[in-house]
Amino acid sequence: MNQRGFGTTAADPTAWILAQRPQVSLELDPWRPQACFLEDEPAASGRILKSAVILLTNKECPWHCLMCDLWKHTLPQTVPLGAIPAQIELGLKQLGSAPEQIKLYNSGSFFDPAAIPRADYPAIARAVGQVSNLVVECHPRLVDARILHFRDLLKGSLEVAMGLETIHPEVLPRLNKRFDPGHFERAARFLAKEHIAMRAFVLLNPPFLTRQEGLEWALKSVEFAFDCGATAVSIIPTRPGNGAMEQLLSTGEFVVPRITELEAAIETGLALNRGRVFADCWDLQQFSVCAACLEQRRERLQAMNLIQKIVPTVRCEACAPINPAK
Repeated sequence: MNQRGFGTTAADPTAWILAQRPQVSLELDPWRPQACFLEDEPAASGRILKSAVILLTNKECPWHCLMCDLWKHTLPQTVPLGAIPAQIELGLKQLGSAPEQIKLYNSGSFFDPAAIPRADYPAIARAVGQVSNLVVECHPRLVDARILHFRDLLKGSLEVAMGLETIHPEVLPRLNKRFDPGHFERAARFLAKEHIAMRAFVLLNPPFLTRQEGLEWALKSVEFAFDCGATAVSIIPTRPGNGAMEQLLSTGEFVVPRITELEAAIETGLALNRGRVFADCWDLQQFSVCAACLEQRRERLQAMNLIQKIVPTVRCEACAPINPAK
């Protein structure tokens, strides 16, 4: 592990993180989602579900995590009542499809009342209609009995996605997420008791780890998530782009993961045979060192996400010296 210090070792790590942010000027409409798209995803049963993903526009998350860049697409204030249901309805209308599953991702925590007004819960439940499964994301410390009212409004089932990130005992506190594995485990137990499914997000190569350590701890974190009852784990390569990560990159305290390491992570995760394992394929070109095989590797990752089996490795002579394992 990289032992050098950085700005967030100061008395106020949040202030350091905020001070690194680049200027961003986006005009956001609280009545329109950031984006919406359809994707195929295997259910725990193996059946392929047509899923609608709606990226909601709402207030910035209060946690200010070290690696997060989602704040670029958030508002400084809570949205008006009725805005979130309107965003969902507009997103589904734009997609023009009747999905079996909807993922409402809001750049923070669905059960943060400053992000999603609780008074909108009934209208949100109506907006998602008869969908069989609704996935929302939430910080582990906001998962408690308050979510049961929303769960009981839904026609279908509720699933909660939580960012575990890493269980590395020194790295997790430095991410400024302000929870520990115990908080995650307690939240997972609560969800299991209430028959609410749980999925987890795990980072590949968070700051302060070497390339080898990044893969090793991602896999340890995947196993921990399954130990806690996760039915699915998404492995997300840590990316620059929020100012703080660029600072750590310049000092050698952050190493951008490679696409081949993401391949290795999902391969090992699938080999555990403990639940679904997904590789986050967003903006994969950031992690590629070889344009010649990028699309083949993207297709391979997407295939493994869909069929949940390891498919043949991509062989590329152009990048073999850089990625000898592949």
